Amino acid sequence: MSEINRAVKGTNDILPSDSHNWQFVEGKMLEIAKLYGFNEIRVPVFEHTEVFLRSVGDTTDVVQKEMYTFDDKGGRSITLRPELTAGVIRSAIENGLVNAALPVKVCYIGGCYRYEKPQAGRLREFHQFGVECIGSAEPSADAEVIALAGQVLADIGVKKISLEINSIGCPECRKAYHAALKEYFASNKDKLCGTCLDRLERNPMRILDCKSPVCSGIAAGAPVVLDYLCDDCKAHFESVKEYLKAMGISYTVNPHIVRGLDYYTRTVFEFVSGDIGAQSTVCGGGRYDGLIAQMGGPQVPSLGFGMGIERLMLVLKSQNAELPKAQKPDLYIAPLDRSARLKAAELCAKLRAEGYKTETDLCARGLKAQMKFADKIGAKFSLVLGEDEITLKKAKIKNMLDGEITEINLDKIEEDFGEIIREQIFKNIAEVI
Repeated sequence: MSEINRAVKGTNDILPSDSHNWQFVEGKMLEIAKLYGFNEIRVPVFEHTEVFLRSVGDTTDVVQKEMYTFDDKGGRSITLRPELTAGVIRSAIENGLVNAALPVKVCYIGGCYRYEKPQAGRLREFHQFGVECIGSAEPSADAEVIALAGQVLADIGVKKISLEINSIGCPECRKAYHAALKEYFASNKDKLCGTCLDRLERNPMRILDCKSPVCSGIAAGAPVVLDYLCDDCKAHFESVKEYLKAMGISYTVNPHIVRGLDYYTRTVFEFVSGDIGAQSTVCGGGRYDGLIAQMGGPQVPSLGFGMGIERLMLVLKSQNAELPKAQKPDLYIAPLDRSARLKAAELCAKLRAEGYKTETDLCARGLKAQMKFADKIGAKFSLVLGEDEITLKKAKIKNMLDGEITEINLDKIEEDFGEIIREQIFKNIAEVI
């Protein structure tokens, strides 16, 4: 197969056989977000590059290695979004949401783009569901955002997933921590990768997030941020834990969570699965109290999370989760000639207007081929339509499962077919009971 007929490396097609699962998962995400008062926001797929340089951080892997950046025809530097928080905050500043009644709660689903080595659960084009809670400094907001993520995972059927939390403090208490990290990593600098040598002076916390096995091994013995928290950050973290306990949410404190983006402060968290290999984090987020001011807006504390949908689908598949089946056609109408095809189009329009999923022949096939097709697409009922049926205004509907035949009036097809569907529903209920 030629390259033009292959998807670009690191991208995936979502086929019709899978899209109904995505629709179910995305529908649940937005439905639960609405329960918590989060309304959908949609932002552009690309931004001025400076949006990400100022927010994500120029010492992160995302900025240093992974962004898709190009100059447009006007000579402006543009970047495909590697994550959605920065664009949402840019929008909130531009459109005055940061000056509205706070907190402002928004959610989103969208594609993101990072140039990295494709592997299971890590693609160059991937999709995220996320929320941002703009305008609350309270620990209760941290717990609510975590609870929302947990409820999404539970309601779509994810099992064996654990919540890990940490606090990485504020800029003030991180000064002492950065000094301790510099001292520790300086004693191992001859083993660090080139990128981490640069980070050692500029932002030693980023070394903790390095994907190099050597650097990760060194980082495992580094000082722990929890030992350097100021009194306010300690109190905030303890209060977050109290709220989680009050809400019945189990967690583990993992002092090694730092998250991969520079804007995080205080609470950070991850929902982790053991069922998808190395890329085990399904959802990650935390607080970013300085980001809005850093991007030119007022000093407004905020927090949020991002949930990778591809990784989530991998977890669901690995756990054999029960997802809704794709909806099959209620009725397939098989016309025998041109006049019957015209009548079939009319009948399909009437039934679709009533909400019945109806299909008919679009390939001018013979009856035998049509019935094979009806069976292949899983039609629940079929109707053969020829000259006699049109003249008499009567036709027979066949139950494709048990072969039962019911005669209907074509002039009242919506009513008669509706009655057949209702009888089938009652019959199914009775069989279950």
